[in-house]
Amino acid sequence: MSTLITPRTLSGFRDYLPDVMLARESVLQKARAVYRSYGFTPIDTPACEALDVLLGKGGDESDKLVYRVLSARGDKAEMGLRFDLTVPFARFSAQYINQLGTPFKRYAMGPVWRGERPGQGRYREFWQCDFDTIGTTSNASDIETALVINDLFVAIGFDKFEIRINNRLLLNGLLELKGLAEQAVPLLRSLDKLPKIGRDKVAEEMVKEAGISTEQADAVLKLAEVTGPNAEVLDKVEAFFAASPNEKAAEGIRRLRGLLAVAKTVGVPEGRIKIDLSICRGLDYYTGTIYETFLTDLPGIGSVCSGGRYDNLASKYTKQVLPGVGASLGVDRLIAAMEELKHPLLTGQTTPAEVLVVNFDATRLGDYQRIASVLRAAGVNVEVYPEATKQVGKQFQYAEKRGFKLAVIAGPSEFEQGVWKVKDLAKREEVTVTEAELAARVKALV
Repeated sequence: MSTLITPRTLSGFRDYLPDVMLARESVLQKARAVYRSYGFTPIDTPACEALDVLLGKGGDESDKLVYRVLSARGDKAEMGLRFDLTVPFARFSAQYINQLGTPFKRYAMGPVWRGERPGQGRYREFWQCDFDTIGTTSNASDIETALVINDLFVAIGFDKFEIRINNRLLLNGLLELKGLAEQAVPLLRSLDKLPKIGRDKVAEEMVKEAGISTEQADAVLKLAEVTGPNAEVLDKVEAFFAASPNEKAAEGIRRLRGLLAVAKTVGVPEGRIKIDLSICRGLDYYTGTIYETFLTDLPGIGSVCSGGRYDNLASKYTKQVLPGVGASLGVDRLIAAMEELKHPLLTGQTTPAEVLVVNFDATRLGDYQRIASVLRAAGVNVEVYPEATKQVGKQFQYAEKRGFKLAVIAGPSEFEQGVWKVKDLAKREEVTVTEAELAARVKALV
């Protein structure tokens, strides 16, 4: 007798049961609708890319997270699983931009893989839901990115969230003034850990990894620690650079002011967008405005939608200049947060069907399937119970457990009269209607 294999899910991966999967699909559907409303068009790229396409784009730390895929012979790694959707998009743009034209706006949804330590809302396989604009340096695209993020979370059903923004130009300007431009990569990578490990450990890491002095590390951290209302923060930053003007910093300030002004004009609620000089995004390819989105009722789960401007990423694949900006919704982290917050999309319903047709009489299966077809043609999702029984209690229990809204019932007397009973399973109320009236009544009730 063969030994049974223990069914198990790998660490860092998760299964989705129907109730959560329905909510997940709803999130993707809402994201798709928001992206399309701004004119973003869908594309897709393979799960695997050549290793030289993937490696060296997000920095050494990202390279360590890439899953290598062995050749069919198993002798060497020829490709890797994508760790985000941005690097594949940069490759895609370089390959097809002459055909597509610029500016080009795209969205893409799909799984990505990172070999990192699992944690709350952090998985080794997870879905991203990206939107990007490529082929323009205009601040209008940076501003639109923030507006899309706002509309996205409103559409999903959140009103308590915060879009934190910064601009890498401020940090790069400071590093230039301090003579630290060459150490930008390790410094920004360390700074990105500020919320997780705190000021002292970040300063210690900067000294160790970037080879700078304690005083230099302190100067970088002082800029990151400037806080207050948005206008006050920008005034403090301008004063910070007043003694030693820097073109990059001035441009970063201008872009942030422009974003805040348009967001106010559009009607984004006051305080929804917040300047946070401590965020810098750990990936090396960001060059300008950056975004991180937090749920104010559950900030500890981390950013659930992040991104930024990347003006040089496609230069790895083409001599054509293809600056871009965009953001990525972390679907699985968001779902984990929604589960903890008991979000309204997580209703406990485990079926996409609203109506169960009760199977009372096996000889009438054709009629049950016919009426189900009529309701489906009217736009209602319908399931016919597979086993016929005159004891319908079991079927009602099945319907209530899975979250059906209505049950449609007909036995011998109903068929004789040409009517159907419609039962509201939540209210325990029942009405009888003619077959001609059935579709309209059901649509009104669901």
